[in-house]
Amino acid sequence: MGVHAATNPVDEPWNSHDTQVLIVAALGIAIVVVLIVWAKFHAFLALTIGALFVGIGSGIPLDKVTASYELGVGGVLGYVGILIALGAMLGKLLADSGGADIVVSTILKGRPATLPWKMALIAGIIGIPMFFEIGLVLLIPIVMLAVRRTNTPAMRLGIPALAGLSVLHGFVPPHPGPLAAIGILGANVGFTLAIGLVIAIPTVIVAGPLFGRLAARWVPIGAAGAGLAVSETTAESNKEKGIQETGAQDPTATRSPRFAWTMTTILLPLVLMLLKAASDIWLPKDTTARTVLDFIGDPVVALLLAVLLAMVTFGTSVGFSASVLATKIGQSLLPIVGVVFIVGAGGGFKQVLIDGGTGTAIAKIALAASLSALFLGWIVAVLIRLATGSATVATVTAAGIVAPLAAGLGAGQLSLVVLAIGAGSLFFSHVNDAGFWLVKEYFGLTVGQTIKTWSVMETIISVMGLGFTLLFSLFL
Repeated sequence: MGVHAATNPVDEPWNSHDTQVLIVAALGIAIVVVLIVWAKFHAFLALTIGALFVGIGSGIPLDKVTASYELGVGGVLGYVGILIALGAMLGKLLADSGGADIVVSTILKGRPATLPWKMALIAGIIGIPMFFEIGLVLLIPIVMLAVRRTNTPAMRLGIPALAGLSVLHGFVPPHPGPLAAIGILGANVGFTLAIGLVIAIPTVIVAGPLFGRLAARWVPIGAAGAGLAVSETTAESNKEKGIQETGAQDPTATRSPRFAWTMTTILLPLVLMLLKAASDIWLPKDTTARTVLDFIGDPVVALLLAVLLAMVTFGTSVGFSASVLATKIGQSLLPIVGVVFIVGAGGGFKQVLIDGGTGTAIAKIALAASLSALFLGWIVAVLIRLATGSATVATVTAAGIVAPLAAGLGAGQLSLVVLAIGAGSLFFSHVNDAGFWLVKEYFGLTVGQTIKTWSVMETIISVMGLGFTLLFSLFL
């Protein structure tokens, strides 16, 4: 309940406070954008400053502004932070054990004509436990090696790999964006995961292998850029060691994990969460099976079990000692600190919007204009993505804005709102997005070529994601 909210605030007439909080919210978002884009503030600081401004300007008592912000931060991080940490641990062990190499080398066998489809598949599998940037760094040498071996245009194989990583990053838990939106909106993780995977498959196909054909004609380049240098260095290093050209395995590993165990470990949390989602629909609440599946399918337990299994399949079984494993687990947490705090600050920003009455005002407008939470969430995420370049900032801010409007929705509709926001957060990556420059440098592209390929691909993913969520909303 907001500070200025009544029993049924959305049903009350428009008033001056509604106008005030909308103006303040717009100024708050503008402050966040200016601090990130112009002043180069870290997004955590920008969101915190913006949240405090909105709280004060919305009329929340001064002695309660920070309490509102802290409540939002704690509410999100108490759940989402744990999942991000566990996902990072799983991804680190997968990469350092050579498990990712095993997946790649196994799937890439066969006819060259199937390579674009296999690249999309590899990216989708590796992208489940890994953040986008880590997956990109891991996959680029593989893409470049395949381009060199087969003399295939770089975009023909690169776009499918990028599409697989990007779609998973935007749509599927345990990635930070979807998890943040799930936490803020109170959606069901398993249900969101199930629908997200259904939407992800056709989206990856269109934005990946199919668009890759067109992108390769628009930008007909071969292996180039920093990715080529990385792949050449890797190939030379592996040649000296007498090993195959895949090479992301930690040198302290004495063995490689088996493909079957690698896939089992990667897919275990998804299977457990999907089983829980299925049990919620089909099993009575008071049965033992339902209780057990609810427990092991909880995202925290599912990811924890996967990490514990990975400590064997990607740890002791490949030759890592207990001390090496402990070090790697610790190292996995370092790159995610910034992401975790951005997500937390987004939760704080959301809370002051709700407590100050902004959410109620937006809900009144959306209802008067017959705008659904789903469509409104996508539009807001698109605008913030274009302004800040950050998919995570776009996701947490948009989720906070539409949270009051989505409060009365069922589980299926809530999951669709999460996915629509995730789709909006991927719209037209350009020069203010770190991912844009990563892709440009790794593939040796000009700014114009990066826009023609990467930016257009991201837009296709975003629009298809919106289209599928709107379609599914007719049935859920």
